[in-house]
Amino acid sequence: MTDIAAQIIKYRKPIVIVFTIVTVISAIALFFVSVNYNLSDYLPEEAQSTQALEVMNEEFDGSMPNARVMIRDVTVPEALVYKEKLAAIDGVSDVVWLDELIDLETPLEMADKDLVETYYKENNALFSIAIREGDEVTVTDTIYELIGEENAMSGEAVNTATTQKMTFKESLYAALLLVPIIILILVISTNSWMEPLFFLTAIGVSVLINLGTNLFTGEVSFVTQSVSPILQLAVSLDYAIFLLHSFSDFRQQKHAPEEAMRLAVKKSFPAISASAATTFFGFMALMFMKFEIGSDLGLNLVKGIVFSFISVMVFLPALTVMFYKWIDKTQHKPLIPRFRSIGNGVMKARVVSLAVVFLVIFPSYLAQGQTSFLYGIGEQPESTRAGSDLAAIDEVFGKSMPIVLLVPKGEMAKEAELAHDLEKIADVTNVISYTQSVSSVIPPEYLDEAVTGQFYSDNYSQIILYANTDEEGEAAFAVVKNVKDIAASYYGDEALALGESVTLYDMKKTILKDNIVVNTLTVAAIAIVLLFTFRSLSIPVILLLTIQSAVWLNLAFPYFADTPLVYIGYLIVGTVQLAATVDYAILFTEDYLVNRKTLPAKQAIVKTLNEKTFSISISAAILSSVGFILSWTSSNPLVSSIGLLIGRGALLAFILVIFFLPAMLLMLDKVIRKTTLKADFFTGRDHHEEN
Repeated sequence: MTDIAAQIIKYRKPIVIVFTIVTVISAIALFFVSVNYNLSDYLPEEAQSTQALEVMNEEFDGSMPNARVMIRDVTVPEALVYKEKLAAIDGVSDVVWLDELIDLETPLEMADKDLVETYYKENNALFSIAIREGDEVTVTDTIYELIGEENAMSGEAVNTATTQKMTFKESLYAALLLVPIIILILVISTNSWMEPLFFLTAIGVSVLINLGTNLFTGEVSFVTQSVSPILQLAVSLDYAIFLLHSFSDFRQQKHAPEEAMRLAVKKSFPAISASAATTFFGFMALMFMKFEIGSDLGLNLVKGIVFSFISVMVFLPALTVMFYKWIDKTQHKPLIPRFRSIGNGVMKARVVSLAVVFLVIFPSYLAQGQTSFLYGIGEQPESTRAGSDLAAIDEVFGKSMPIVLLVPKGEMAKEAELAHDLEKIADVTNVISYTQSVSSVIPPEYLDEAVTGQFYSDNYSQIILYANTDEEGEAAFAVVKNVKDIAASYYGDEALALGESVTLYDMKKTILKDNIVVNTLTVAAIAIVLLFTFRSLSIPVILLLTIQSAVWLNLAFPYFADTPLVYIGYLIVGTVQLAATVDYAILFTEDYLVNRKTLPAKQAIVKTLNEKTFSISISAAILSSVGFILSWTSSNPLVSSIGLLIGRGALLAFILVIFFLPAMLLMLDKVIRKTTLKADFFTGRDHHEEN
């Protein structure tokens, strides 16, 4: 590393120029990166709903209903005019209303009341429509212009459009809030007004390069677009802090700037490498998820860690040596105390710390496994148009979850029996099929394709049913399971179901399996890195227990608060928190082992606490701020949930590293000595040691 550092310093100007050019190109490229807002696209190919969607697209011109439009205070003729206007909008492929199910020339009072009130109730008309995937924003905006403020629209397509419009705006808003807060935290933690800008420049460059290189991956999910840049910034900022603090230490030892940086690169390389490796392999575990939104985020974060590491080890040294005079000219006195006397207080509380953690760790582990989960992105809050419209429609018509069933064409009697059985399912309010809407005795060949096209393709019959449930939850998933079971009893594996609730049902089954794989791989990968870093059998166990306890405590909160948790957030944060906050434990333990070579265990821990609590608190404050700001600024329930978990997790990890980890290291000092290669612990007697 000494030779490499010397070359970096020698060619510092070309390095800075090259990084600047690449950053500018990446910044331009990121505007051309495609963002995918459809969670169903990330289901594995073998998922039943994925196969059903492919068949639907091949066989039928129409699409799955994905929105509802409610027009208030209209007569039946006026509703039919609105139907024509909706159907004429480019991007709307199907509009289903009452006229397709009953003869409107017959008085409505003579028709089935439940059927009528599914579409027309108290002079309010409700249309079920299909909006073309990829055009949700344009189409919903056009519909809003048509229906005005007094009417309402809801559904999967509306949620997608809302998410799409808010993602960029909210990411920008979060960044505008976050950057000043990070600068403030860094100013407090350093002795120079300019030094924080060097940190942010180095990591900012790597973030922009990472975002720009997404152009080569084809597209990224909206979760990755929202979370990845801010997470990368928060997680890898430590690398820059390690390097520049080391550079500052060597400057104080009267080394010339070039020599000080060469020594700083050499000294900080092992710590930065270990920190980057744990995060790298932790994020890599996400790439093994079958639900590919995890692998999408995992790949992006892994790229981000690599670019951050390169930027800190190559670009930051070159930049700092070129402009170190700016740091010198903006020196200031420490703005807050450095926790120089915290060690003795923590040691006095060590028994309480151990007792509290061991008392809550097992209930927290059980509780986090019993949390109620949401598998989609959750409903939009009522503060948004989409959220208030949904509440308005549900108030008048109740909930309406559509499911499309595709079954082999050709046996009308069997289709009629199936439709009849589907109507008996609890919460199913309406079943639309050829046999129900037209006739079970008139062959479709005798009718115009305009009548039969919505029910039949060359090979399949289409049955649409509606249930009075949310898109997900126990009731919704019970309906999906019953529909699948009944259809399978008639047609076996040839029956295919699709719809948002079916997708979420498949998502649930997929990511429940992913949970075991990802958690196991994350823990195993980090354990291996820790094993090689510390050359110890016991230290990896102690560090993982510390951080994993913080993860369990964090994920147990929703259970005790009786609030559902977005499962993708649960899965991602379990990995992200473990991978990102284990750095605190690594930093503390590395310093402790150095002190332990010259001091008894208790004194070594007190010294480490006094020296490292401040720097660990800065890292935790940055990551925690990132999480809470994501939570506060995002109207997207999924992104907001991930932010809250990250913010709270960083805070809990900090508390456990400062209170629980030192107590564990002291309690297991003899075990650590025997299970660590070349521990070389201080063995002198000290009368304070028994206290």
